[in-house]
Amino acid sequence: MSEEEAAEGSAQRSGRGPRGGQGKFGQSKPVKEGEEHEVTIETVGRKGDGIAKIQDFVVFVPNTKAGDKVKIKITGIGGSFATGTIVQ
Repeated sequence: MSEEEAAEGSAQRSGRGPRGGQGKFGQSKPVKEGEEHEVTIETVGRKGDGIAKIQDFVVFVPNTKAGDKVKIKITGIGGSFATGTIVQ
């Protein structure tokens, strides 16, 4: 196995994959940090945060419950999800 193949396998196992900043299936993430969006909270996660989706991309929003329609600001982006806070 070449060094390049070993590095690629390591990146894939770590969850980063060869495409680094892209989301699921190599697509660009539909949100950027600092953006504001109007969302509907669909459900509540295990830790109590509301869960909304923007183009099927999961966004966790604390202090919300299912059915809430809120304006949020994206505060962080992970590999397969984002976090946001309610804009007052």
